[in-house]
Amino acid sequence: MSNSGKRGLLSIGVFLLIMVASILLYQPLQLFTDWLLIVPLIVALAGCWLMVLAGLRAARPQQYERGAFSTLSWGVLFVAVGGAWFLYGYGWFYSLAMVLIALAFIAIAAALKLK
Repeated sequence: MSNSGKRGLLSIGVFLLIMVASILLYQPLQLFTDWLLIVPLIVALAGCWLMVLAGLRAARPQQYERGAFSTLSWGVLFVAVGGAWFLYGYGWFYSLAMVLIALAFIAIAAALKLK
């Protein structure tokens, strides 16, 4: 099996673990007022996994594959969208602030990126 095939299988396993952890956190801890808030938690945790994948890709870059910086950017955006969705219940300005912070982080990382 190729290296990217192993990463795909690993990602499926991690995504299933993220879903199970999000569902299990809902019931005993009552973290959420609405059960639909499980979805933004899944999106944010999937973004964290994308950032881990970016680290794996930076260690072993492969030809014709998405770069580590691109994967890191998508991970940051997923975390920002999931967090903004979750924070929307507290006020839209918190959501806007989270998205703007994520975009600022990506812009700074792109400016500092070495070729």
